Amino acid sequence: MTTPIHESGTPGGWIDVSLPIQPDMPVYPGDPPVELAIWSSLSAGEPFAVSTLSLGTHTGTHVDAPAHCIPGGAGVDALPLDALCGPACVLDLADAGEPVSVIGRASLLALPVGCERLLLRTHDGRLWRGEALPDAGLELAAASLLVERGVRLVGIDRLSIAPAGDPLPVHQALLEAGIVILEGLDLRAAPGGPCQLLCLPLKLAGADGAPARVVLRY
Repeated sequence: MTTPIHESGTPGGWIDVSLPIQPDMPVYPGDPPVELAIWSSLSAGEPFAVSTLSLGTHTGTHVDAPAHCIPGGAGVDALPLDALCGPACVLDLADAGEPVSVIGRASLLALPVGCERLLLRTHDGRLWRGEALPDAGLELAAASLLVERGVRLVGIDRLSIAPAGDPLPVHQALLEAGIVILEGLDLRAAPGGPCQLLCLPLKLAGADGAPARVVLRY
């Protein structure tokens, strides 16, 4: 029997940490907005309902592939499944619920030894409730620590893994090392600690990134 996916966090169940894709959702500044429109509808007498969807490849919960910022880099369809799925750890960096404003090397020293898939909680869900947050992301030294520790995937509950003021160096450091970047997570219902991660991005041929359905199991 298949275990149902739910958001309650009940032991043994799955927690969906993906953002719903909808027209009014937050997107990274300068990225295309989400447009969802009716193509044919049952109410108009059509036999099937069909919609059109327009969005950027880095919309909502999504992965960055090397092609995002490395010339000749691999596309999202070439990312290894054994990096996207497997044991993971949620690291809670929010101080008593307050969002962090910087993620330096010292912030990641609590990373468990051998952790290959790291998910960073930096706030209590305010960003997904439409509230403004201080800019936050990995400093380059923190990204280098993840490379040194052999991390294969790093995720965050922000629109970007890097600070908005200078996002390129962190992206390059991670992607050049073969670390998958997972952005736009909704970790409100995800307890800190070890879990199982399933991250399945759309298989877009040669694309620089893709939205993903991401679930955790404790």
